[in-house]
Amino acid sequence: MGVVIQMRIPSKNDKPGASPLKQSCQENLLPAPMILPTVHELDLFKCFQPILIHIQMLWELMLLGEPIVVMAPSPTVSSETILALTSSISPLKYCCDYRPYFTIHDSEFKEYTTRTQAPPNVVLGVTNPFFIKTFQYWPHIIRIGDLKMSGDLPKQVKVKKHTKLKTLDTKPGVYTAYKTFLHQDKTLSKRLLKGIQRKRPSEVQSAILRRHLLELTQSFIIPLERYLVSLMPLQRAVTPWKNPPQIRPFSQDEFMRTLEHSGPQLTSVLKGDWIGLYSRFFRSPNFDGWYRQRHKEMTQKLECLHLEIICEAVS
Repeated sequence: MGVVIQMRIPSKNDKPGASPLKQSCQENLLPAPMILPTVHELDLFKCFQPILIHIQMLWELMLLGEPIVVMAPSPTVSSETILALTSSISPLKYCCDYRPYFTIHDSEFKEYTTRTQAPPNVVLGVTNPFFIKTFQYWPHIIRIGDLKMSGDLPKQVKVKKHTKLKTLDTKPGVYTAYKTFLHQDKTLSKRLLKGIQRKRPSEVQSAILRRHLLELTQSFIIPLERYLVSLMPLQRAVTPWKNPPQIRPFSQDEFMRTLEHSGPQLTSVLKGDWIGLYSRFFRSPNFDGWYRQRHKEMTQKLECLHLEIICEAVS
């Protein structure tokens, strides 16, 4: 048929959103092959269109692994919104559970709907009106109405106090008592809303939104990566006659002291309680997953360095 599709299943070590490696045999092919990082790339702008003005708050909730319920008009909207939320903190891996389309037939139905314990760290997408009453005690609820692409400015849902969520309240909105740690950046929402007025293509809008979220996550994670590197033993401490030295343990207090001179303010214009956000992040499954993976990578790097030094010593 004249078309060759080569697919690679990502491994657990691949970073989210990373492009696949180019193969040398493809370099001279004409026309040049098109490489897609994923089979289906979400229209991020379309997914977040009704809640654009709350994108920063939702980013914080996902970063902290908070329990969220998305009530949507259809399984498609539900699934795409959940996947957009989990990808909003990329390249940081979302380490909590998430269900793009949750129903009463799921095995965890009783566990997630009980009122005898706090909701788990999970993001659920639902469409059944039955869940309006069942999940009314969850801390963060997003209700999305039918999307109408009329070309005008979409009606932005409001943040409503959780106490105002009535059993039969079907009005779109974000129901939460959460207060953001960072001050809202209105520049992004104004830029995207102006793009709707000027009929800017959705692909361009999504690229703007994705870049903003990427830069926000990188500003948050770079100080952590910088501090983590400082925990590695010096290369001169690695000798062929001893076991490789241990990586120093992660100290939250020590890390907090580094923020004054090498914190997110170096790469982000956002003001607010960054220290409070980090403190909350340290108690989330996302930090635990990130730290475990990075510690494993650093340990492997240290072991490889030790083996290299041993080989050089005996050769």
